[in-house]
Amino acid sequence: MNFWDEVVEKLFGNTKGNVAFKENFIQKEGDVAQVSEWLKGEGAEVMALVYKNYHFQKASISAKPFVKLYNTPYANGFAVFFQNPLELHSFSNLFFAFGQRIVDLGYQKISQDRKIQEIGTEVKTIEKQYFKPPIRYKVSGQKIDQLFGNVSVEKVLFNDKPSYITVLVTIYSDHLYQDAKPFDEFIEQLFDHHNE
Repeated sequence: MNFWDEVVEKLFGNTKGNVAFKENFIQKEGDVAQVSEWLKGEGAEVMALVYKNYHFQKASISAKPFVKLYNTPYANGFAVFFQNPLELHSFSNLFFAFGQRIVDLGYQKISQDRKIQEIGTEVKTIEKQYFKPPIRYKVSGQKIDQLFGNVSVEKVLFNDKPSYITVLVTIYSDHLYQDAKPFDEFIEQLFDHHNE
């Protein structure tokens, strides 16, 4: 196993299971409105807690829910684990809330799918939202703005029980693109702390 495989396995778990099922799914308009409403109340508290624990983890302080950091030259992100005080509905809402915030940052949602894998005696379900910066036609001589890079949000369940949500930003290293904006700025904007 190479270094990259080890890193991916540590962050996302074993990805070599048998894929039994894969489908695209759509978030209903009513669900979008419900998540927006949730973000104005309880969701704001949940986002603030995850934001605080993200920064605690950067200072090597663990708190619940546990936040795992991911940092390489080409990809940065975090995973938030399903632990108290998170509840089932807040965990699901958090997955979609991250997606809504990413769209608010100027991204386009490219896909949303669900994959079910058998891994040993467990069934792993991964729901994924994938976002790209908007494609803008390049003016001659100008590099393409990649914003922060591509963003994926995954919600992982084992045997239908919530496990963790990951947010991963991967940058384009191609010379056609401008340098990505700093990941720290992405975090501030994702958690809506850029105006505070």
